[in-house]
Parts: sequence; C-alpha cells; structure tokens
Amino acid sequence: MDRRTREYLAGRFGDYYRDADPTLPPDPETREWGHIPWTSGSTTMIRHRSIYDLGDVADFLHRETPRHVYFSAARYADPDATSMDEKGWQGADLVFDLDADHLPGVDPEAATYAEMLAACKDALLSLLDLLEEDFGFEDVTVVFSGGRGYHVHVRDEGLAGLESAARREVVDYVRAVDLDVEGLVRTRAVGGTTRRELRTEGGWGRRTHRRLRGFVEELRTLDEDEAMDRLTAFDGIGEGRASTLLDAFVDNERAVARGNVEVGGPGARTLVEAIAHETVEAETAPIDEPVTTDTHRLIRLPGSLHGGSGLVVRRIDRDAIDAFDPLVDAVPERFTRRDVRVEVTEPGTVELDGDRFTLDAGVQTVPECVGVFLMTRDRARKVKE
Repeated sequence: MDRRTREYLAGRFGDYYRDADPTLPPDPETREWGHIPWTSGSTTMIRHRSIYDLGDVADFLHRETPRHVYFSAARYADPDATSMDEKGWQGADLVFDLDADHLPGVDPEAATYAEMLAACKDALLSLLDLLEEDFGFEDVTVVFSGGRGYHVHVRDEGLAGLESAARREVVDYVRAVDLDVEGLVRTRAVGGTTRRELRTEGGWGRRTHRRLRGFVEELRTLDEDEAMDRLTAFDGIGEGRASTLLDAFVDNERAVARGNVEVGGPGARTLVEAIAHETVEAETAPIDEPVTTDTHRLIRLPGSLHGGSGLVVRRIDRDAIDAFDPLVDAVPERFTRRDVRVEVTEPGTVELDGDRFTLDAGVQTVPECVGVFLMTRDRARKVKE
C-alpha cells in the first residue's frame, strides 16, 4: 500500500472514530488491549496495553486512528505486563470464530464475498443453535467481525475458569469430532427383554432422532415406490430391509417417537447411522479451534473498523441476526456521503451498500465506501481528486 493511500485511510478512519461509540467488554480494565497502526510495510501489533494506557477508548481511537483494534478474551490482574506469566490470568470468555475461508463447500477463489458471508451466517445460526439448545448458554454476544465472518462471545457464569483442554472438548462437540455414532443407540431393558433405542434426551442423539422423525414424516407423504427408492438410496439398505423399515416406521409413530429402532430390524441400525451422519454434516459448526482453545486470545472490538475491509465490527442483537446484511448494515454511514477517485488495480465486482459495482482497471470514481473497501483490500490506490 503506497503512502497516499495509507494516509488517506488513516485520516478517514480518524473521521469515523470522531463520532464512533465502541462497545467495551465487561471489566475492560482487566483486559489486555492491542492495535495495529497504519505503518508502512508492517502489520505488527502493539499489545500488552491496559485500558489505562489508552485513556478514554473513544478518544484513543480518534487520536491514533488504528487499522485494527483488539481486546483480550481473558481477564488479568495486571493486563499490561509484558509476559503472560506476569499478567495474572483470572479467567477468559468462551469465544468462537467463524471464518468464511474455512467453511466446507466454500471455495474462496470462486465464491463472491457476498456468497461467502451468506454461507458464514448459515454456519453462525448452526453454532448458536448448538450453544443455546445443547449447552443452554444464555449470556451470548454475536459480533460481525468486519471481515469474513462472525465472533460469538459466551460469558455465562462458571465458564471463565475453563482451561484449554476443557474448551477443546466444547469445540469437539460443536464440530462432532470423533462422534461415536454407534453410541447414539443404547440397549435398554424393557419388560424382561431388551430394546435398542436412540438416545433422545439430548445432544447428538436428540438431533439425530429429530431428523429421523422428519425423514419418516417425509416417507409418509410418498407413495410406496417413491418411499422404497428413498430408502434404498442409502448404502446397505436393499429392497428387503427397505420394506421392513416401511412397515416398522411409517405405520408406527409411537415407536419412532420413543426412538425405538428395534422394530426396524437390521436395516434400522444402518438407517440411523446414515441419518446421524446427515445430521452431523448439516448441523455442525466449522469454528476455528485455536480461537476457542486459546485462553489468552485477542479479539476485535465491536464498534471499531476492520482495516482489511473498512467495514464496522458490528454487534448484532440475537433477534436481528436473520435480517442482518453485513454488506449494508456494517457499512459506515460516514463513508456513504461522497464519491472518491481511485485507481483500480484489481478489477472485478463489488457488492456494497445495497448496490453492485463492476469495475475495470484504471482510474474510477466510486462511492467512498467502495473505494475504502478496495483500498483496504489492496485492490485500488488513492489518486488526487
């Protein structure tokens, strides 16, 4: 990035911060703070600061106009100590990071930025469902990262003291790592005999049971030939097993509701395992493990600007997530008031602020939010007005 572009962005970030209202985390005085300035040829982080080193955060942001701003998920007795051992760790928020670059089925080279963010929101909803339904977490804060994804901060009582190994167990559950699919079915004594049943009371067993019931409801809407085709599409289920499953499940809602898979014969186990794998594929959340397991992690400050997009790191109310459009709702209003001239060095399409722009290489006049987006991503340079 050349000097003119860097100085322009630093100045406009400062203008944004003049009226910004950053959202501070709980107990900000116990957090470590860090930022990356607009320096030439370097993205070195300045860290090991306390909030007292910064002074008033809003004033600091306007004065220093940082490229990126972070605070620690951890709380410390002495947050500005320069070594972790000296800081005096007191606990940490449970933080999850979803990045569109890491989503299965998303090719960052082929997908547009808008498509990547849409896929990431789907993953976010899956993650929230797991955290709220399976773990029962209540103190959950959702933040658009300003870049390619979302952060989720969980601050329920009793979680702060979790060590890295315990946090990894949470990650493994959310990602269904090494899930014991066979263990989702238990053998239970009933009336002097034994019966195989899905574990329906919670966790991945309940999720698999819910999907199995939905599958059986689907079978009930099909004629017999269609239902047989649907069942025999699973590996290991031939026509004989499919016929048995139809008789056992479609006409026996009570057994399905109880999770009783004994009535389905040998094909039931195959079906349940297949449904379990479908459940895992559809409902896991591909979180970035190191972010959650790192008890000293720095995370972006809501209300700050992302120096790689010019978008706002935006906190989102839980009931507003479905309607949230990061390419509209995270565009700084200050960057929508005028046009600017830039030299586009990497042509292509940009979707921003409710519009779509197809840009050729060379000098172009564009809305400032588009120009800032391109410049922060090294796709354009600032030219004289």
